[in-house]
Amino acid sequence: MNVFKTTILSGVLLAIIGHALIGVSLIWDKVLLQRKGTQNLFSYVFWLGAISIFGLFLMPFGFAFPGLQLAATGLLAGVLDLVASYFYYSALKSGEASEELAAMGGFVPVATALISVPLLKHPFGEHVSGFLLMTVGGFIMFFAEQKPLKKMLPKIVLASVAFGLSDVLQKLAFNGSGFVTGYVFFTLGTFVAAVALLIPPSWRRQIWASSGTKDKPRSQFWYFVNRFVAGVGSFLVVFAVSKASPALVEAISGVRYVIIFIGAYAITQWKPSWFKEDFRRWALVTKATATSLVIFGLVLVGIQGGRGNSGPP
Repeated sequence: MNVFKTTILSGVLLAIIGHALIGVSLIWDKVLLQRKGTQNLFSYVFWLGAISIFGLFLMPFGFAFPGLQLAATGLLAGVLDLVASYFYYSALKSGEASEELAAMGGFVPVATALISVPLLKHPFGEHVSGFLLMTVGGFIMFFAEQKPLKKMLPKIVLASVAFGLSDVLQKLAFNGSGFVTGYVFFTLGTFVAAVALLIPPSWRRQIWASSGTKDKPRSQFWYFVNRFVAGVGSFLVVFAVSKASPALVEAISGVRYVIIFIGAYAITQWKPSWFKEDFRRWALVTKATATSLVIFGLVLVGIQGGRGNSGPP
């Protein structure tokens, strides 16, 4: 009982639930959206950042100006998060791989851990063995897919570094100012980065021209329900970063790939009219192996008690 209580308080369970919800949302997207590729990149990333302004609704629940340095840290974390999202979706588009949702694999946890080493006291959250198992599982899931690596890899590396730096800066902001204040500045940074996309005239034209004209979902109601599910998942992941090691939270992202693998396999077998994926023997074995590693990693983290404080040195 104490083990699970500690796990909840450390943020590990928050990360598991958050990544699981994102995984469910991604599967749901594949059912709802009649599309093969990501829509216009600038438009997609713009709206991704623009809706983050709703983070300001948390201000009545404990916001206090933390000083210029911490405010700038939170803002920069938000800007980098949108930059990372741009490179991530750009990688998917360059590889025509919008269906390959495990594209980041183990790259983000490794980048986050390396960036954490000089900045945080416990880069791995005192769960090195569980971190390693989940990260290896992420890499296996990544290489199980057929991807044009030459096109995608540079952008994936850039996205991983930007996500990792954003996570570490979030953690520093949360440590110094508390979750509500840090999150408000983080979402402000993401919103500012989105608005900056409107400055170049060619980007602005693409954003307005593409907004709301393509990729209509089969059900508007369930589409917006799914957007809410994804938003809750993303919020829980950020909240988890405030309570646990950023590298560990990113390693737990393997949970979303497990959900995607199991969900896609189940739908392919039982409801192929929704969508059908190719599960050849090699892909099935490697993804099952990756899933086992992620689960074993989570079990190790749970057994170790979920302790994951990683404050500043």
